[in-house]
Amino acid sequence: MATLLSVNVGPPKDVSWQGRTVHTGAWKSPVDGPRLVRRLNVEGDGQGDLAGHGGEIRAVLVYQAQSYLYWREHLGRDDLSFGMFGENFTVDGLPDDEVCIGDRYRIGEAEFEVTQPRVTCYRVGMRLGEPAMASLLVAHHRTGFYLRVITEGRVRAGDEITLTRRGPEALSVADTDALLYLPDRDPAKLRKALAVPALSPGWQQSFRELAAERPDRRDVGSPGERAGPTGSATAAGWPGFKRMRLSRIVRETPTVSSLYFDSTDGTPLPVARAGQYLTLRLAVGDSAPAVRSYSLSSAPGSGYRISVKHEAHGRVSGFIHGRLHPGDLVEVASPRGTFVLEESTRPVVLVSAGIGATPVLAMLHQLAAARDPRPVWWIHVARDRARHIFADEAHALLDRLPDAHEHIYYTAADAGPASGERRPTRGRPTAASLAALGLPTDADAYLCGPTAFMDDIAGHLREHGLPAERIHTEQFSSLSAVNPGVTATAAVRPHPPPGPPDTGPLVTFVRSGVTTPWSTARGSLLELAEACDIPTRWSCRTGVCHTCVTALLSGDVTYTTPPLELPEPGTALVCCSEPAGEVILDL
Repeated sequence: MATLLSVNVGPPKDVSWQGRTVHTGAWKSPVDGPRLVRRLNVEGDGQGDLAGHGGEIRAVLVYQAQSYLYWREHLGRDDLSFGMFGENFTVDGLPDDEVCIGDRYRIGEAEFEVTQPRVTCYRVGMRLGEPAMASLLVAHHRTGFYLRVITEGRVRAGDEITLTRRGPEALSVADTDALLYLPDRDPAKLRKALAVPALSPGWQQSFRELAAERPDRRDVGSPGERAGPTGSATAAGWPGFKRMRLSRIVRETPTVSSLYFDSTDGTPLPVARAGQYLTLRLAVGDSAPAVRSYSLSSAPGSGYRISVKHEAHGRVSGFIHGRLHPGDLVEVASPRGTFVLEESTRPVVLVSAGIGATPVLAMLHQLAAARDPRPVWWIHVARDRARHIFADEAHALLDRLPDAHEHIYYTAADAGPASGERRPTRGRPTAASLAALGLPTDADAYLCGPTAFMDDIAGHLREHGLPAERIHTEQFSSLSAVNPGVTATAAVRPHPPPGPPDTGPLVTFVRSGVTTPWSTARGSLLELAEACDIPTRWSCRTGVCHTCVTALLSGDVTYTTPPLELPEPGTALVCCSEPAGEVILDL
């Protein structure tokens, strides 16, 4: 008979860590007497990061006394006391390789259901002073697990734990955790996982992605679980950069020109997916080459065309517009990116502003080439007719579709009419104006433009009824940070790290526009990015969760802490790697 040995609680508090402040509920201590367990947590307890911990599905964390004994021996420590692994219930029995997802247990007056393994993040290592602990928990199959509360009631140390119902499929906590975080997955167990209703939605989504075996996606989950790379999917192309010939330049508007590229030897180019981008490396001045990414605006399979806006003070865009000429050789990386037109039968909504039309125009090309029967909505925002990029090209493509809807917005007060019979709406799209268009709520929406524009439109579409998971956005600037539990501070423009430059190989962070030498004083590429104030994404910091996985455009890395599962080729786990030479990262 299993027994509840200790009830541990602790409200969230601010903890100083590596020069930052972490708001965390990982510090828990045993309490005497009965404690009421409600739907969200134990009386007196709290979670600091509700995105990765807590809520109805993760109301109570369980860890075993037998694992405490194991870690005391493995780590050579005699100071590990109940609650230090962040658990609410320390139990005698209930090992991870026997407890199954969906099992129900009665403890005292309450009844609980097992929902998922513990989400292994950096805070358990921070609490124990063991930075590698997140990786160790998974590698040694001793994560512990979460419960949801079926029946509220009081519990206390000493209560017996009684199994009231066995979960379907008999899939253990240890097997479930291994399916997500370890290689050599068993397809039969993966099918079992998808058949367990009690499994938390984040893990269900992760396993759906794995079962679909999508070549352009990594494992994903709710925040703090498994996350995917930011733009790692590539066409069947070439490693790193190769020289391509700039065949022609076409002026599209007063500030935008299109550049067409061919192979230098006449061989066919790999077919890019609609929505992907090219990355260029340009010798702009005497300093390190500049690396920039630009969406392909051409139809898939018709060659490579990018369209570049000349920014008023843009060093690189100025170089492209003023110094490049047909016949020049340019270093180009293979097409890549996960902002791509999905295979689906649902309606499609393409929304863009300004130069953001480029990737969705490639999607429109693909739809028009197939004369796709789905309803297609083209919504574009421009300043005026003179700056309305691809106006005629997009209109011609829409004419080839059996069910197309075109809506143009001009923001300038004196914008004048659109070309042909089209009458633009003055101003910008609003929730009301988008709702008036009759957009279908079962559509897949693709948005590209300035970040504020995409945020606004995504909010309007969610308000209209589109599910958040069907609203896709493209962003070339630094992505929003994922630093669970870390207290937000004022944003700082990315910059080289302070102090004199080191002599290590160059590291380029493409999205942030920073190139700096590697320093052995940094423990990882992630730490170098943080020293540059580059927004980063991570959770475990030990190569387990893959939240930090980043496209590796050029070069190679070595792993200082071997990850439990290597990432896809062409990507790197920056939390536990350092450059093996000059590298270029999509970060």
